[in-house]
Amino acid sequence: MVNPQITNLVVILVAMQASKKIPFDDPNVLNGVRGLYILSNLIILGIYLYVGMQIDKIKDRTVLKYVEPAPMGSTEEPKAVTTTVQAYDKQQLRGLYKAQLMGVGMMAVMHIYFKYTNPLLIQSIIPLKGAFEGNLVKVHLLGKPATGDLKRPWKAAGGMFGGLQQGGGEIKTDKKSIEAAERAGRGGAKEE
Repeated sequence: MVNPQITNLVVILVAMQASKKIPFDDPNVLNGVRGLYILSNLIILGIYLYVGMQIDKIKDRTVLKYVEPAPMGSTEEPKAVTTTVQAYDKQQLRGLYKAQLMGVGMMAVMHIYFKYTNPLLIQSIIPLKGAFEGNLVKVHLLGKPATGDLKRPWKAAGGMFGGLQQGGGEIKTDKKSIEAAERAGRGGAKEE
């Protein structure tokens, strides 16, 4: 399968070229592109709501232990986390909602305040594509088994800043790392 970052780059380049040919000066065309952007975000919201219902329906109480890396630039030790698959999935879903809301907010500022119209087209496609490429959607909507790359806990998203979100460290699931983090005293409490 092709790397998602490469396909995103291709989509952006094609959409940028297409947006140059779209007459955004025409109010009907502009309203159509705005409608496409709103529809795209409503579809994403619907997907996330459905995934949330699936998480609640399955109620997977399997214990999940992992070591979360310390935040970047922090002197803290890595944190041992003990949770359930259901709580982990809900936490990931909250992160998806937050990211989508931030994207809509940034697009609103760019479009309403700065009057940029071209990004509306790109932002109608990339987030929708990204929603279907997300691990939660793959597991709960597309029905893929949670094995291999889809085994929880999931690695930080790729991209230019994906590694920075977790402080550049990687989530560890081996028994030795978990025990060392629990002994260090940071974390270990069950999150629900």
